[in-house]
Amino acid sequence: MAAVAPSLPQWDMSVVFPDLQSPQFEEGYRAATVAIDELAALFDRLAIGVGDRVPSADEATRAFDEVLPRYDAVLRQATTLYAYISAFVATNSRDVQAQAALSRFQPRLVVLTQLETRLTAWIGALDVEGVIAASPLAAAHCYTLQLAREEASHLMSPEAEALAAELSPSGGDAWGRLHQDLTSQIAVRVEGQDGELPMSAVRNLAYDSDRQVRRRAYEAELAAWERHALPLAAALNSIKGETNALGRRRRWPSALDRALSSNHIDRQTLDAMLLAAQESLPTFRRYLRAKAGALGVERLAWYDIEAPVGAQGMVWTYEEARALIEEQFAGYSLRMRDLARRAFGDRWIDAGPRPGKVGGGFCMGLRGEESRILVNYTQAFDGVSTLAHELGHAYHTLNLATRTMLQRHTPMTLAETASTFCETVIRQAGLARSSGQERLGLLEASLQGHCQIVVDIYSRFLFEQRLFEARQERELSIAELKAMILQAQREAYGDGLDPELLHPYMWAVKGHYYSVNSPFYNFPYMFGALFGLGLYSRFQQQPDAFRERYDELLSATGMADAASLAERFGIDIRSPGFWRDSLAVIGADVEQFVAAVG
Repeated sequence: MAAVAPSLPQWDMSVVFPDLQSPQFEEGYRAATVAIDELAALFDRLAIGVGDRVPSADEATRAFDEVLPRYDAVLRQATTLYAYISAFVATNSRDVQAQAALSRFQPRLVVLTQLETRLTAWIGALDVEGVIAASPLAAAHCYTLQLAREEASHLMSPEAEALAAELSPSGGDAWGRLHQDLTSQIAVRVEGQDGELPMSAVRNLAYDSDRQVRRRAYEAELAAWERHALPLAAALNSIKGETNALGRRRRWPSALDRALSSNHIDRQTLDAMLLAAQESLPTFRRYLRAKAGALGVERLAWYDIEAPVGAQGMVWTYEEARALIEEQFAGYSLRMRDLARRAFGDRWIDAGPRPGKVGGGFCMGLRGEESRILVNYTQAFDGVSTLAHELGHAYHTLNLATRTMLQRHTPMTLAETASTFCETVIRQAGLARSSGQERLGLLEASLQGHCQIVVDIYSRFLFEQRLFEARQERELSIAELKAMILQAQREAYGDGLDPELLHPYMWAVKGHYYSVNSPFYNFPYMFGALFGLGLYSRFQQQPDAFRERYDELLSATGMADAASLAERFGIDIRSPGFWRDSLAVIGADVEQFVAAVG
């Protein structure tokens, strides 16, 4: 049985401020707000994004060289403060003081957003090539300036952009917070379990070896989502409506076009990846049918997707996960191992599910090289993989630490590179050191993760694409949202799952849908996973040469588009062939699995 560990570490935020009530926090908050106001005054003095006058090349160069260091310092200050406050909200959404602090800081973040828009508009009016030629600092931000010039072509009027930023905390951002707060506070009674469980713990029961436990958890989960569907449907409709409205005003052909731009890829790349993914669906369905046979059922239900296969009762304690991760990271490099040791030893990780804590997992930069990692650890190998995945994000942050904040701005597609690579390292290690039923269990856990990344992400993409199109006309009812996501799941999973036992409320589960500024927060995960697999195969072929270039690649993910960075490793991401090769690695694992359970 994949149990949930009863006592797991919580992250330490006292390295920034003692607590939210401390004088140190108040002083830090005051310093950040003063710095933001002073930066706004500097923008006004230099007429950054004000009026129609285009500065001369010399004026623009001097202004850029003065503004950028100040802007970078303020972004660092604000990012640390926001991460500090968010850490309390994410781990306890019932923390009234933390919620108040976040609400108090939101207007200052609005000012920063408005300044970012002004800077983008100002850059868009410049002779960018001339400024780059005249300023070494601008030359170091060449790609950022080119992106800003493109983004400037999609800006509304300064007044409209300022209003959109001002309304965001009570508009799309508020709906997103509603989803986070509501879903983190849902308490569920599951037959056979003691008391009420937080939703994250209920969803973790999907890893249980007892099918009746999984079924009861699934039924209780669906009933809970049904009780809370009304506000979540309102949030989803409002966010997608706002995204569409702002996209039209900013002259984006569609929300997908905006997502491609923000992820630094083009439509040809996305189409190549999705084509290869679609071609691979029969292979994944074969895996799902084989898993059904291994579990002794005619066809998998949704609650069987994460069921363990192989060695039953295999438990990975948190300390065992730590030992495996540190050992395997050391096999890649001592730098990666030291990062993991620091994360575990200095309490960067908040590991266990509890009431009020958000579900899933994430890694956020805190300051400099430091990150903070949130997971809801379960003692299955998937829990180990998730922990390694988030530590990969922390390793990426380590490699970005020497860059300015503008150079660090990494698109989602590339943000998953290090996380997927580290997850692959751990999965391959688990497979290599196991045999028999234990190896079968780890092989299945690996395929289970890949199935989620390819098949489920494909279904999410179909759902969101259709949702955006339908939302152009009107709001959708709860019944329509359920029908739409079930249709997408049937198309993706096919005969691999029982069509009558799918998940009609996945639109309510996934926080990825609830962001105005990040539409299509799904395909980047597929991109990152398959790109990471491609990089891992390069590592296996030439380990030493790979290590020399890999850290530099991670440090440059905000300084070039995805295709250019991939070319450094001889990868053409616009060709379906690359994506097919990555998927073929998974296909080989499917063949092993089918043979093992056959």
